[in-house]
Amino acid sequence: MTEVVAGYEMCPSYASVFWGSAWGTWRAGLGVCHMGVDHPRGVIKNIVPIVMAGVLGIYGLIVSVIITQGVSTPGQDGYNTYSLYNGYTHLAAGLCCGLSCLAAGGTIGMIGDSGVRGFGLKAERGRKWFWNEGEGEDAEGGAEYGGGRAAEDANKLYVGMLIMLIFSEALALYGLIVALILSQHSYSCG
Repeated sequence: MTEVVAGYEMCPSYASVFWGSAWGTWRAGLGVCHMGVDHPRGVIKNIVPIVMAGVLGIYGLIVSVIITQGVSTPGQDGYNTYSLYNGYTHLAAGLCCGLSCLAAGGTIGMIGDSGVRGFGLKAERGRKWFWNEGEGEDAEGGAEYGGGRAAEDANKLYVGMLIMLIFSEALALYGLIVALILSQHSYSCG
C-alpha cells in the first residue's frame, strides 16, 4: 500500500479561523489608539472591547480541540474509520463557531471603535489634553471640563457600550454552544 501525502497547496500554513477575533481586536484597537492620542487618561478603562474580541479566538480554539479529538485514523486493514457524517458535522460545527465569531468580532470592533472614541470625548467634554485652561471653552465656560457632570455623562455612555459588547459576545457564545452540540454527534465506520 502506498502512502498518500498532501502537498503544500492542499494544507497551507496560513489557514486560520481567527478572523473575527483579529478583526474585532484591530477595529477596537484603532478606536483606543485614536482616543488615547486625544484623551490619554481613558486608555486602560477602554481596553475592554479588545479583550472581548480576543476571547473569540479562544472559542475557535475550544471547538478545534474538540473536533480534532473526533478525527480518527484509518484502521489496521487500511479502511477508513472517519465517516462522511463525522466530516460534515465537524465542518458544520467549525463553520457555525467561525461565522458567528466573525460576525461578533465585526460587531465588537465597530462598537468598541466608536464607543471608546465617544467615551473619550464625553469624559473630556470635547477638550484636548494639550489645550491650556482657557482653550476650547463653550458658552458656559470651561469649569465643567473633567468635572462631575462630564464623568457622569461618560459613565452612562460606557455602561451602554458594555451592554452592547456583552450582547455582541453572546452571538459568538451561541455559535460556540451550537458547535459543541454538533461536534458531539458521530458515526463510526465498520
